[in-house]
Amino acid sequence: MNTIVKHTVGFIASIVLTLLAVFVTLYTNMTFHAKTTIIFGFAFIQAAVQLLMFMHLTEGKDGQVQSFKVIFAIIITLVTVIGTYWVMQGGHSHHL
Repeated sequence: MNTIVKHTVGFIASIVLTLLAVFVTLYTNMTFHAKTTIIFGFAFIQAAVQLLMFMHLTEGKDGQVQSFKVIFAIIITLVTVIGTYWVMQGGHSHHL
């Protein structure tokens, strides 16, 4: 795919995802939890669009290695965040 086309598609996708998040927040009657979940979903999709379209993550001869590094970083981040939340919730429930 041509670089200009790739950047244009990425830009339009980012704008659409942002507008969808604004729409969900302002114009729906969903619960706070549902809105938060949907917005986080849009954020993860937008992060993937940014990595693939603008940062050229998979391009070049080192593309697969970079992809594995990003996946590894995401896994470590999720383990850290979920583990921290789990420990804090577990510790908090024992003090009630």
